Amino acid sequence: MKYLLYLLFVGCAISCLNSKDVPFSEVKIIPVFTDSLSIRAIVPMDENTVWFAANRGVVGLIDGTTPKLATIKYQDSILNFRAISKTATSVFVLSIETPAVLYKIDHINKGVTKMTEVYVEENKKVFYDSMAFFDENEGIAMGDPTDTCLSIIKTTDGGKTWQKLSCEILPEVHEGEAAFAASNSNIAIYNDHVWMVSGGKKARVFHSKNKGATWEVYNTPIIQGQTMTGIYSVDFYDENLGVIFGGNWEDKDFNEGNKAITEDGGKTWQLLSNGRGPGYRSSVKFVPGTKGHGLIAVGSPGISYSSNRGIDWSDLSDQGFYALEFVNDSVAFASGNNIIAKLVFK
Repeated sequence: MKYLLYLLFVGCAISCLNSKDVPFSEVKIIPVFTDSLSIRAIVPMDENTVWFAANRGVVGLIDGTTPKLATIKYQDSILNFRAISKTATSVFVLSIETPAVLYKIDHINKGVTKMTEVYVEENKKVFYDSMAFFDENEGIAMGDPTDTCLSIIKTTDGGKTWQKLSCEILPEVHEGEAAFAASNSNIAIYNDHVWMVSGGKKARVFHSKNKGATWEVYNTPIIQGQTMTGIYSVDFYDENLGVIFGGNWEDKDFNEGNKAITEDGGKTWQLLSNGRGPGYRSSVKFVPGTKGHGLIAVGSPGISYSSNRGIDWSDLSDQGFYALEFVNDSVAFASGNNIIAKLVFK
């Protein structure tokens, strides 16, 4: 019996150590790359390696050694990148304005890479915002409307080819409704589900439960109606629990109607700590290992944290960042104006 009780005690101790029931109280910010770039799209490979895509055509790999950088031009155009994603063997970067160009970057060997142009779109209204993959074969990217719907492109062959979805199968957008290319996080994926968020005159959530074959759209209580108001970021813990964050970019301290949560897959949303907590933030993520309770939100005003699904918030740092991507339950990468940093939460 004593031996059994000992095992139970050890098991409980280990589970407690591995849980995130103890809230974060601080964050250590470790710069890993600095340059005069606006870096809004990052994708980590592990705790020491992160790809990024930035303005001025710069795409790079930071791996603890000398940064590996490339400047990409399409014909005579310097491209600006705000969307990035990866599979096990490739990294994908997508530029914003016309010509919008999507590149597939393959790892060959000994650090050698091969870059292939896999999609080009030219239209005076084109502006792509973010990109994500469901699995090794299927990926999706979204952008502002060039017609009566959001611009959505898909791949089913590992990114070798991409096709634009017809507005016949997509919800119609309102006049002045678009998306923000602020952090490559206005797409969230869980299994076959994908959610995309909009802002401007309307702040809504577009949802497909079957990798983009059919779509629904849901209204939200997020602040909307002006050019720079709306949802800037979305994340889902599972197919039901999700969070959206944004606000008014022109009034970053305003903290009413800028964050909300859903427990029914996005059909309905409830405002979080309305009038309390952080104002505008451009990227929000569930903290891994917290069963959907931990949230980190970053933006140019700083880093904010909640341990109870957004009921209460604390500010961990006033260091500004645009984008956030977790590696595990205590380490993330963040990017911003002139910087990529590793964040270690304690």
